[in-house]
Amino acid sequence: MRKRKVQRDISNRRKNVIILLLGTLIAIGPFSIDTYLPAFKQIAGDFGVETSAIGLTLTTYFIGIGLGQLAYGPLMDKYGRRKPLIVGLTLYILMSILCGIAWNLWSLAFFRFFMALGGCAGMVASKAVVRDYFDKDKVADVLSTLMLIMGVAPIIAPTVGGFIITTFHWEVVFFSLAGFAAFMLFNVVYVLPESAEPNRSTSLHPKRVAREYWSIYKNKDFFLFSTTRGFAIGALLAYVASAPFVFIEYFEMSEDMFGYIFGGNAAGLILGSQLNRLFLRRFTTFQITFTIAILMAILTMGITIYSFWIAPQFWVIYPGLFTMLFFIGFQNPNVTALSLQPFNLQAGSASALVGAVSMIFGSIASTLVAQLLTDSIMPLLSIVTFCSIAGCIAVVYYKVQYGRGYAFAKAYYHHPHRIKQRQEAA
Repeated sequence: MRKRKVQRDISNRRKNVIILLLGTLIAIGPFSIDTYLPAFKQIAGDFGVETSAIGLTLTTYFIGIGLGQLAYGPLMDKYGRRKPLIVGLTLYILMSILCGIAWNLWSLAFFRFFMALGGCAGMVASKAVVRDYFDKDKVADVLSTLMLIMGVAPIIAPTVGGFIITTFHWEVVFFSLAGFAAFMLFNVVYVLPESAEPNRSTSLHPKRVAREYWSIYKNKDFFLFSTTRGFAIGALLAYVASAPFVFIEYFEMSEDMFGYIFGGNAAGLILGSQLNRLFLRRFTTFQITFTIAILMAILTMGITIYSFWIAPQFWVIYPGLFTMLFFIGFQNPNVTALSLQPFNLQAGSASALVGAVSMIFGSIASTLVAQLLTDSIMPLLSIVTFCSIAGCIAVVYYKVQYGRGYAFAKAYYHHPHRIKQRQEAA
């Protein structure tokens, strides 16, 4: 099998430009979600449905992201990163325009599905390009930088969306997203170099693709860490899907105040991802992952128990959700890096699969919370607690199964089992 030629002979300055571009590509996902959240009531009014029914457009978007990433993985291994990315951004632009002219809830949900299929190309390509350009022990650090750029999106997106729907109308939100994607497409074409030589031996036959994904998924490292990431993203997307109900309806806040509240919580995600970079200089990726998993489980259990016995109160719920997102800021880049470590030639497919697993978990969590939220926020708290505990169990199982104490974690990358896996993957 021909080895993939990775282009590493670029300057540090050019790498910084590439990191900025990759972070913006990843940000298309959250920006596509958060910008139109303040418009839920306006869209529901125009379509003559309940506000909660607009949650269907979130669910179809999450499903589209999950399925789309599975398709882009082998495509980017076979044809390189740029060509599938250009096709995906073009599809995203077209579907964003169609979302702006949607005539009912079902048409909007349908177009949002294909909008996600296009947008998720940036999510797959970004992680794969990072894996192409940077050494394995630097991947988590670079992903944390991408999280900083991506984290700006949920801070400013609701504010931008709120301004658009008050000044214009909700359709302009989707036209604006199309314009943003067109700008990114220009940068991809003229700025982003190809980071991987096309691997023509990669098969696109469904059975071969399914077998390749299965071979990746049954890798113990990938299975446990992608599952941990899936539960973390499940908690995150359950919060995103329920945020308009929690703050606008349950705590009776204005749409403008919702933008500040939502953005403030997103700042916690950014803060965690950037502190993670500092912690990685002193601790291993697994050490941080293990500690954060335990703290997140304790936090969410505490909030849920308190709200069950006393009552859900804003001064408890808001700081609690902020801290949960702060922990996810640590967890997301670390478990992503740990999931991708065993793979070289399959980096594109592994990147796609880890994203798809996360979106599957996220789709289930967001759908459940949308169906269960009526007049209480306890369903949200129960779901994020379950996700946190389940993710903690996966990490603890890994530690117990494959090593005792942090001595193993310190030698993680150089463990003979990992070395053998990397040799086989190469």
